[in-house]
Amino acid sequence: MKKRKLTDNIPLKIMSVAVAVMLWLIVVNIDNPVDTNYYTITNVELKNKEYVESSDTIGKMCMPEENQDTVRVAITADKKTRDKIRVTDITAFADLQQAVSLDTNPVMVPITVTCPGIAPGDIKVTPQNLSVHLDEKETQEFVINVTKGDTKPGKDYEVGSLTANPEKVRITGPKSLINKIDKVNAAVELSGNTQDFSKEVNLTIIDKNQEALTDSEMNSLRIENNAKAEVTARLWKIRKGIKISAGYVGNPAEGFQVGSVKTIPDTISLAGSTEALDNLAQNDNTIIIPSDSIDISGESDDVEKKINITELLPENVKLTSDSSEDIWVTVSILPQGSAEFNYPTKEIQVNNKPDDLQVTFEMAQIELRIKSKNDDMDNLNISRDVKVSIDLKDKHEGNYEVPVQVVLPEGFELVDDVNTEVVISSGTPAKESK
Repeated sequence: MKKRKLTDNIPLKIMSVAVAVMLWLIVVNIDNPVDTNYYTITNVELKNKEYVESSDTIGKMCMPEENQDTVRVAITADKKTRDKIRVTDITAFADLQQAVSLDTNPVMVPITVTCPGIAPGDIKVTPQNLSVHLDEKETQEFVINVTKGDTKPGKDYEVGSLTANPEKVRITGPKSLINKIDKVNAAVELSGNTQDFSKEVNLTIIDKNQEALTDSEMNSLRIENNAKAEVTARLWKIRKGIKISAGYVGNPAEGFQVGSVKTIPDTISLAGSTEALDNLAQNDNTIIIPSDSIDISGESDDVEKKINITELLPENVKLTSDSSEDIWVTVSILPQGSAEFNYPTKEIQVNNKPDDLQVTFEMAQIELRIKSKNDDMDNLNISRDVKVSIDLKDKHEGNYEVPVQVVLPEGFELVDDVNTEVVISSGTPAKESK
């Protein structure tokens, strides 16, 4: 007899397999077999919590055990029925009135699962009980913190204020859970807003590990106003170039005089309500530092003082978020008959500049303090009469602080030695625009 090969009649074999699959599908649909599907339910409702709380003999509140967030449900039904079931069709609850005993710790409460069209006997749940802890009832009040996260208002606007109504909330729950609470937040998004607005938001409870309470923990609390608050955002316009004016009180030591009063920075950016910014404009957009903040009595050297500008701002005005609160005020003290001048560093003559290297100054100008021996400062022309230079002999690439040589006309002298910072590099200088 001739042996048949596996590769014989390939088309016929493929057709046989296809027919078999079709017959199987027909049989399955005709027979509609019964089988079991499994579902994970993440929210088991705890019913009749008031049964424990209102009991004269118990008077406590309950809280599901930690890490018992899910249950597994098995539903047995025919295929057509199982194909129609969605997780949202399944309801799981635990009724405290059905607890076997309230004297155990934890209390074991039977879990009941229902699904439309499915008989109770065809539903199995694992675990079969919800573990519940009973704890003393506690009530505390918490301030509501309004948060904006990483969101910002529109361009040229700052947050003037974020307030919640109510400003605080009363929370009642199991004592151990209440003691876990660190703060209550009301989060609002500001992205792109340029107008004031109010919005109702849900409250988020944050524990001492800075994590939000779980759904089961939240369900164990009774939160005033249904855990909601109305947040109001006041958005203020930014105004740049606000000037700083500073003065002083007292007189310097004998033989000395005041040269200048400078602030760093000399202008700031503020945000404020429309009315507050209008009032500021009427004051020449200037913030005035009171003179009595700086006393130069008996001083023979410069007086420098740090001032917190926030304490001097008008009502409904604030610094922009990228501004420093500190203003440095410097009152220069000079010998009688002297004056101070700003000299451009680009006019400084550079001697012995290293070959093939570039020299740049870190500052745009240096300060020269000059005294007249004959009290004729008015006759001194800085750009014409004063020669300023530096010497870079033996200097290579790097950053240096070098002394400045100042040549003055006869009858004048330099009050203080002057240094300047330079950078020597191999970079190619930028071409001057014509």
